Order: sequence, then C-alpha cells, then structure tokens
Amino acid sequence: MIKSAKYLGLLGTVFALVLSLQGCVVAVGAAGAMAAKVANDRRTVGTQLDDQNADAAVSYQWSKSEALKEQANLQVDVYNGVALLTGQAPNQGLVDEAVQRAQEVSYIKKIHNQIRIGEPIGAGTQANDIWLASKVRTKIVADERVPALQVKVVVQDSEVFLMGRLNNLEATAAVDIARNITGVARVVRAFEIVQ
Repeated sequence: MIKSAKYLGLLGTVFALVLSLQGCVVAVGAAGAMAAKVANDRRTVGTQLDDQNADAAVSYQWSKSEALKEQANLQVDVYNGVALLTGQAPNQGLVDEAVQRAQEVSYIKKIHNQIRIGEPIGAGTQANDIWLASKVRTKIVADERVPALQVKVVVQDSEVFLMGRLNNLEATAAVDIARNITGVARVVRAFEIVQ
C-alpha cells in the first residue's frame, strides 16, 4: 500500500511537471513568433518600442479628460511615428480635444484623424469589428503580394484602416484585398509608402 501511494505521488509529480513544461513550450513558441515578427518588421526595434510607448502616451493624455473618458470611444495606433486616431465622439469639440491631446506626444510626427462624430459603438458592433479584422488579416496573410507582417489592420464600425510601411504595389494589393471582404464598409489607407 505504501509503495502504490509513493507511486501515485511520483506519477502526480511527473504529470504536474509535464503540464508545466507544456506551458513552457507554449511560452517559448509565442516568444519565437514575437521574435520573428520583430526581426521581420521594416521598422527598427527601437522604433517599434517608441511606437508602443507613443500608443500608451496618447491613451494617457486622453485619460486626463473626464469628457473623453465618459463620452467617447477612442483608439490610437502608432506606426513609425504616425498616429491613427479612430473611434467615435459625440461632437466636434471632443474630436478636437482628442487630436490636440495626441499632438502633445512629441514623438508623433503625423496624425491621421479618423474619429467619427457620433455615439460610441456598442459591444455587438465591436465584436463584429474584431471578427472583420480577423478576416482581413487572414486574407492578407494568404496573399503573396502583401508582406503580412508589415500591415497593421484596425477596424472601427466596419471601416478598415490599414497602416504599415509598404511599396505602392503592396499597398494597392492590401487595399484591394480588404475592399473585397464581405462586411467591409470602407477602406482607409494610412500607409507610409517606401521605394
């Protein structure tokens, strides 16, 4: 009886170890995928980090405004120093305030203001936007004409916004892909065109 208890205890330990190692494999796999994305990005690693910091800095600027926090639905995406502002605000004054606060982040060199005047979209529309973004990304990944790791896809209220550093042929192909997906209301290019 004591031997079988020890055996069961050992078996439990081995099982726990295997489960924890599987978690490590997943973590290593995710880290590897992230490293591949960072390495294949046309931006430097420093620029990628600066872009992430600028995202956070704009969000912080917006959080200092009670009116923006309570009445607007805003999103910022920064790519190579260019900020794309999307979402909804109930009036032009709040849109202007959101843009002005984004301009306070010194790293940002250009702003694409795509904030729409209107009530913030609901959870159902947001869920549809996530699904639509997934469809767009999947089609872009499957198309050889577009370097998928160079394209950032943002969807707000069925409008697709495309960012990245692409040449003109790649950008045109990405827009064409997005336009031909059922459910996309409009495609907006916010690319930096490279030669």
